[in-house]
Amino acid sequence: MKQARAWVLAAVFAMAGQTALAADQVTLEASVAGTDAGLQTWITGFRARALAAEISADVFDAALKNVRYSEEVLRRDRNQSEFTKTIWEYLTTATSDLRISNGEKALAKQRAALEQIEAKYGVDKEVVVAIWGLESAYGTFKGSDSVITSLASLAYDGRRRAFFEAELMDALRILEAGDTNPDQMTGSWAGAMGHTQFMPSSFQLYAVDFTGDDKRDIWGDDPRDALASTAAYLRHFGWTLDQPWGVEVRLPDGFDYLLADRDVTKSSVEWAALGVAGVNGSVVAEHGPASILLPGGAEGAAFMIFSNFEVIERYNTADAYVIGIGHLSDRIAGDGPIQQGWPLQDRALTFDERIELQTRLTALGFDTVKIDAKIGPLTINAVRDFQLAKGLVPDGYASPRLLERVRSAR
Repeated sequence: MKQARAWVLAAVFAMAGQTALAADQVTLEASVAGTDAGLQTWITGFRARALAAEISADVFDAALKNVRYSEEVLRRDRNQSEFTKTIWEYLTTATSDLRISNGEKALAKQRAALEQIEAKYGVDKEVVVAIWGLESAYGTFKGSDSVITSLASLAYDGRRRAFFEAELMDALRILEAGDTNPDQMTGSWAGAMGHTQFMPSSFQLYAVDFTGDDKRDIWGDDPRDALASTAAYLRHFGWTLDQPWGVEVRLPDGFDYLLADRDVTKSSVEWAALGVAGVNGSVVAEHGPASILLPGGAEGAAFMIFSNFEVIERYNTADAYVIGIGHLSDRIAGDGPIQQGWPLQDRALTFDERIELQTRLTALGFDTVKIDAKIGPLTINAVRDFQLAKGLVPDGYASPRLLERVRSAR
């Protein structure tokens, strides 16, 4: 009976060819999904693709020989959406007195290199140091997870397979080039590496050898390659030297909050004509087209932001991160703290609450377009439209109080 079944299966495969083989592979993957055995099967298939992409067999085998499926990496990937902080809670940590003090010391220690980097790449040294400070606490916590293990587990998982497989391929190219070795290639659970947490694809495109040793070493004790690579990254995306990321401003009584929109840009003089001034009451210096940003709504601090804000966004799109980098760089340069207050009575909306807000707004006719728990421009516009319809200040701020108003709306 077993021989007959084997003959039948052989005949089926012979007739069905690749289609049946593909179906069999799907069945196999399903039977071992989420296991180390499944990962090893995936690695076998990925090896052929890597070798076809000119990764040597020796490099591939050395990099992945000890890789095992990491449930912890997958758990952290799944739980990202639940992590929320208000802007003021985030800034309390991001721009703490200790982080500012350590940033001043880091800048002083690396001043000669940072001044050369600033001159070569046209990126303010304080901004480079601030990114270093937020990404790895000035090199004291660069991450200890195996980048190869993390990326292999994430690529095998399949939720974002194309993205992580491409990152894994770039990680192997880094090893192929000899910039580092598998044991030294450590970083975050998501595969970000080194002093300033480059993903492998960013490393491939923007990392530089500042020290002249023919290696782009962003992992070692010497941070200079990483700092120069960060400057090269920011320059590529259009950094303007000596232009602030943003300036804290005060809005006049009766300010039209519909103007606090990233799509509305004016010169500093034009904003001044509308009553927008620096916190010291003076006209903000001219640095090109600027928008007004209200990360804490009408009751929080207001900022006039310039094109360098968008450049920092290429590192991380969260407003809190960009403001954290910008404000930390200002503090390291000697500027004072943010002067205006925040709506401390509010807390951040949870993931489920953000989904609820988007769902309810859309049902009420204020379409958020996406139900994804991301409070981006589309949701902010829907919030504004709701606020206008209900006679509220249209600042676009999604708070627990706003959610309560939406819940009670008809």
